[in-house]
Amino acid sequence: MTRATLTDVLTPALAQGYAVAGVVCLGWEDARAYTRAAELEGLPIILQAGPGARAHMPISVWGAMFGELAESVSVPVVSHLDHGTSLEDCAAAIAAGFSSVMFDGSALPLSQNIARTAEIAEMAHAAGVSCEGEIGYVGYADGAKSRGTDPEEAARFAQETGIDAMAISIGNVHLQQEKHQGLDCNRLAAIEALCDIPLVIHGGSGVPVRERQDLARMSKICKFNIGTELRMGFGAALSHVMSEQPAEFDRIKILGQTEEALVALTRPILRALKP
Repeated sequence: MTRATLTDVLTPALAQGYAVAGVVCLGWEDARAYTRAAELEGLPIILQAGPGARAHMPISVWGAMFGELAESVSVPVVSHLDHGTSLEDCAAAIAAGFSSVMFDGSALPLSQNIARTAEIAEMAHAAGVSCEGEIGYVGYADGAKSRGTDPEEAARFAQETGIDAMAISIGNVHLQQEKHQGLDCNRLAAIEALCDIPLVIHGGSGVPVRERQDLARMSKICKFNIGTELRMGFGAALSHVMSEQPAEFDRIKILGQTEEALVALTRPILRALKP
């Protein structure tokens, strides 16, 4: 199937009460495993290249790889730039064939975040590409602290930027290795009362699976970003391969043996968000 945009997969998710996983990719083997899992489940998937992935491998390579994977399966696959920090980042992703970009201006003052996000959304839409923005600030485990999304600011941000999806901060944290106590549902309800746009949760690995499942069905959250949970699974699979075959030195043989474990780990994550 040809590539899908974020709007293609999130509009029906919002209307029908489910969510789509945005999986953080770091290489060919994990991206292929996530795509295979989506095909086996018959569900859409959003393949994401974040700042770490882009520092490791050029954006043009990510674009070509995601495009190849999208063509290899029958389910919708979104090729998504995660945490772009400039217009140049997003323009490079669009030129590389990405179908969706996220501009993260969440650390900026509100007026600057609105202005820059609106500019990037306009550029993306002109190219037939979706745009995600962020309001409030999602912090990091053992790092920068979160700043919760203000519902009134969220309403203004959604209206004035023209974005297709809005990442919010309601207790979610990036790089969580453990499931925490849950999200701020009162803040979520206040945001939902003022906004009709599909909502996005970054740091989805830290949200309990049952809560992800419930929010997918009962809220306007239509996208959960899942990274740390899957990276931990990859690390465990790689460690197992190396302990079982300590003399193996062939990179392709080693990494190839992690894929089935990743497919098995990913399938229930996708399934928990389905309609």
